[in-house]
Amino acid sequence: MQRVTKKAFALLVVICCGALASSGIPPHDLSGMRIAPEDSILATLKKEHPRLMATTADFERIGREKESDPYVKEAFEKIYESGNMILAEPASQFATPDGLRLPASGRVASRITTLAFLYRLTKEKKFAERAWLELDAASQFPNWNPKHFLDDATMTYAFALGYDWLFDYWNDDQKRIIKSAIIEKGLSRALLAYEKLAIRNEGWWTDVPHNWNQVCNGGIGIGALAIADEEPALASRILKEILQRLPIAMKHFAPDGAWNEGPGYWSYATRYNVAIIASLKSALGTDFGLSSMKGFSKTGLFPVYNSSPINKSFNYADGGEGSTAAAQMFWFAREFNQPAVATYLYKFKPADPLALIWYDPKLVNDKEQFSPDIYFREAEVVTMRSRWNDSLATFVACKAGSNRANHSHLDLGSFVLDALGERWILDLGADNYNIPEYFNSGAHGRRWTYYRTRAEGHNTLVINPGREPDQDPLADTKVTRAEGTGDESYAIMDLTPAYAAGGSSVKRGIALTGNRQSVVIADEISNQNPADVYWFAHTRASIKLSRDKKSAILSQHGKKYIATIVAPANAVFTVMDAKPLPASPQPSENNPNKGVQKLSIHLTSSGKTNIIVVFHGEKGKVKTGRAKPVGEW
Repeated sequence: MQRVTKKAFALLVVICCGALASSGIPPHDLSGMRIAPEDSILATLKKEHPRLMATTADFERIGREKESDPYVKEAFEKIYESGNMILAEPASQFATPDGLRLPASGRVASRITTLAFLYRLTKEKKFAERAWLELDAASQFPNWNPKHFLDDATMTYAFALGYDWLFDYWNDDQKRIIKSAIIEKGLSRALLAYEKLAIRNEGWWTDVPHNWNQVCNGGIGIGALAIADEEPALASRILKEILQRLPIAMKHFAPDGAWNEGPGYWSYATRYNVAIIASLKSALGTDFGLSSMKGFSKTGLFPVYNSSPINKSFNYADGGEGSTAAAQMFWFAREFNQPAVATYLYKFKPADPLALIWYDPKLVNDKEQFSPDIYFREAEVVTMRSRWNDSLATFVACKAGSNRANHSHLDLGSFVLDALGERWILDLGADNYNIPEYFNSGAHGRRWTYYRTRAEGHNTLVINPGREPDQDPLADTKVTRAEGTGDESYAIMDLTPAYAAGGSSVKRGIALTGNRQSVVIADEISNQNPADVYWFAHTRASIKLSRDKKSAILSQHGKKYIATIVAPANAVFTVMDAKPLPASPQPSENNPNKGVQKLSIHLTSSGKTNIIVVFHGEKGKVKTGRAKPVGEW
């Protein structure tokens, strides 16, 4: 039987007795928070299990719904099938194949969630017994990879759910083994980080303003709640730290709910952010005001607006273009009474145990009407569409924002465009995380040598190529105007900070116009000296240029879409591969970006230059309403 080591136990005794009670936490804006004194955090703890995210009543409700609700029935059957597949798979093993990450952590969390959920609903012992094989194996790992603390926190989360949801099944020895692993490999490592006693690469995450904060604090907090009645001093100590630190990241949902790390990391961050809040509420009856933080009540709408009519994301930063169909969206819908969020997720019919826990059929209502456009402040993201609930609708999304955001690319001014059921202008998304120094994002970090993270790898401008990096990595830019009417909408971005080092002032306007059927991209570039300017738009479509090269016909899947240059008079399109310019870095690790080309305009800008391009359907015409210099909009 595994037990807490003497070293870990000694550490816990010192911390829980208060010898290290001074946390050293810098002051943060905790407006809206109601942090209780440490000795009263657990005053309302429910002693019974399960109490993490779900109660016995919740599982009983799902058991009834799977007999009467078609969605729950179908989702449950898929989860059951997944559970049976897990039965035949070997238990996870400790391995870090890339030298950094422990893939077993996510696998164990997924398996335990599925197996414990199925046991609660079916009482079939085979699922609990297989869960034990997984937990027993992982409890014997030498550690849970605290050098990449996301793994440690994820494993703590998995063990907490296994302990809590299957509590009535375990014998005393199994409970001791699971609890000891939670304490020794999870909570004690987190305490070292909170007390600034961990070595640097194990403790840097505690106060960061991005997804590591939510995942690490969320997973550790759920571990504390799982054993809170048995280890109240330890759990209170952990939860006090978490309640003070989560807001450091959560404040970035303000004011409108967007996430500056992009939609992929929105999904990852909010899964754990919601998990700890939901667990606090189900275990204690309160989240101490976390869910009341500014912008959090709106963030469930972020993936709704960020999703195109063909369910592709505006995948800025290190994201993929797939749809965001996250189980926690049902929680947002239920918590903040948002039928639009529930209806959006419902169309994907997610077969996720957490989705079934938070699903409320009364909120699914596809008749709700809301604006076709939105401007997310601070993240500086704008999305516009011709109409909702139509896969053929036109959709354009663009961003300004900060190149300093975690996982950001040098993509200020970039956009994606969908129409006629196709994505015509795309974002390539993340590159391989394991290529050398991919996350070295200093002013001259190697991250900015890779094509996919550079401005030239996005649908924006490159001015004076050869200047490194090709946008200022420290630039912060703003949407200066975002307006919409029934017939059109538009956004104007001041991108000057991204190019100011080279003496350029840049404004970009993007409009959905012509009865919302055409898209105008208008750039105003002012230079102190003549400048070499490239305009780029990436696509998987085949490209055919007109004889004068002022129009480009994009074709894919039997459909056509047209790009036309309105200004300047001497500009023409060229077609380029999605690879670096000759003057750019040429790392051998660059993704080949097979199947992707880019439309390009190349010209010399002297004084003030306006580049205006209109995208429109094959039968459409160039609409002149916004096809003019952005300074005249």
